[in-house]
Formats: sequence, C-alpha cells, structure tokens
Amino acid sequence: MSEYDKTALIKAALEVRKNAYAPYSGFYVGAALLTEGGKIFTGANAENSSFPVGVCAERSAFAAAISSGERKFVAMCVTGERQNNNPLMSSNDYCMPCGMCRQFMTEFCGKEFEIISARSEEDYQINTLDTLMPGAFLLFGGFT
Repeated sequence: MSEYDKTALIKAALEVRKNAYAPYSGFYVGAALLTEGGKIFTGANAENSSFPVGVCAERSAFAAAISSGERKFVAMCVTGERQNNNPLMSSNDYCMPCGMCRQFMTEFCGKEFEIISARSEEDYQINTLDTLMPGAFLLFGGFT
C-alpha cells in the first residue's frame, strides 16, 4: 500500500458527505480523491428524480480534479451513510464504488490505485482498483 495520510483523506470524505443530495434513495456518499501532487478533491452524490441523471460522489470528485488540470491520482476514499431507513445498504456495510465509477477510474488510474472504503477514521478497508475491477474494459487508455 502507498504511503500517504489516509486519515486526512477519510476526514475529507466524511466531511463532504454532509453535502450529498440524496432525497430519493436516502443513501449519502462522500468521496475524496488524492492527486500525485498531494491535493485532495472532494465530491458528493447528487441525485435527480430521473435516476440515471444523478452523479456519483466518486465521479464528482474526479470531475473536480480533472477540471483543475489534474491527471495523476494515488488514492480515493469513499464513505456512505444510509438515512431514511434505506433498505439498499446495511448500516454496517462498507461503501464501495459502483461499476460505472470503477470503469471511470480505469481511464485515469493504474491497477494499484487504492480505494479506501471507510465507516469512520478508525474503521476502513483498502482495496486496489485491480481487485475491484478485474478485467476492466480498456480501449485507447486506462490503467495508466
């Protein structure tokens, strides 16, 4: 595993999760993305009444970083919280990126890119992108 301040990344994801807009699912997600240069970009999920129109927290953080000119990434923390008795997620589950977000990550990140799924600053697990997205679709780029 890479050396970086995991606690700072987890704190950033937990903090931005407060900004999530999830009135339909009650599933609030925050993500914090660490660049190779040490910057942290955050994103929160934003739902829409037409479900496919919403955006995941992970891609929101990537969009912010990419819009700022960043292209090299080290790790990401994802944290989710169930509210409104949402049956889709147990309150004890680790929040993992969806398949679309995992595929998106392959465009910009290497196989060893780390994804922290955190319940709190003390309770988290770390996976690599290759572990979460084996056999990713790669055409002209991906897995840099």
